[in-house]
Amino acid sequence: QVQLVESGGGFVQAGGSLRLSCAASGRTFSRYAMGWFRQAPGKERKFVAAISWSGSSTRYGDFEKGRFAISRDTAKNTVYLQMNSLKPEDTAVYYCAADVDPIRTSTRGLDYDYWGQGTQVTVYS
Repeated sequence: QVQLVESGGGFVQAGGSLRLSCAASGRTFSRYAMGWFRQAPGKERKFVAAISWSGSSTRYGDFEKGRFAISRDTAKNTVYLQMNSLKPEDTAVYYCAADVDPIRTSTRGLDYDYWGQGTQVTVYS
């Protein structure tokens, strides 16, 4: 079992930056691929980024490329999402998720086995 707790969300002006953190419990964190998703009100959940167990492989949604960066610190059991040049359309609840397949960096939510409770990001203009 893995428990995931996101933090770092908040209010930020357009053009600003935030770094989200996802702290994982359990000693098997290093064996999981990790992902970030987001969901805006009234919209479907969308893939943001994913990282393999080793950190050597990453994948991003098209709209994040160049603005967002995913990373992980195995010693701290934490995965991060650095978000730069934020736009009002980035406003959403951001969720981290764990995939027991350590190599797959899936864009599909169905492939992830554990989810956090989410953290709200609000970008104002």
